[in-house]
Amino acid sequence: MRHRALTLEALIAKAITAASSAHSMLELGDADGAVNRAYYAMFDAARAALMASGLAHMESDVGRTHSGLIGAFGQVLVNDGRVPRELGRLLNRAHEVRQIADYTGVSVEPADASLLALQRLLSKRFGEIPAGVAEQISKASAEQIEGWLDQVLEASSLESLFGNIH
Repeated sequence: MRHRALTLEALIAKAITAASSAHSMLELGDADGAVNRAYYAMFDAARAALMASGLAHMESDVGRTHSGLIGAFGQVLVNDGRVPRELGRLLNRAHEVRQIADYTGVSVEPADASLLALQRLLSKRFGEIPAGVAEQISKASAEQIEGWLDQVLEASSLESLFGNIH
């Protein structure tokens, strides 16, 4: 087995592959595997973001440990305002949940599974989900999500499902 060069493009490709694997595993009902792959998608995306920001010396703890990378992501990109604080919190939470999934296991609640299914369907049908729609979805009840799931395939546009999204 040969090691690939750690380039920005390689890290982005790894993140995309891990995200795709996470979706596939979730569809198969493998919550633990999906959490693991989703975390590694975020981890590799964070590595790429740090590399793109000029923190190219991935030889330090930044590149060798998860906590080193997460800490650097917070210090270099979150604290100086280059990325929203919420992304830093999500990366930390994903790391915690990945450890639970790897060592004890997690389950996907039906509402969470419906939310993920809705997000995936919307992305496949309409492309990138605008922030306004993502916010509506994140605040929606389980009944609203189920209603949108029932309507998404017949919807002509995001506006027809969610109203004014701007």
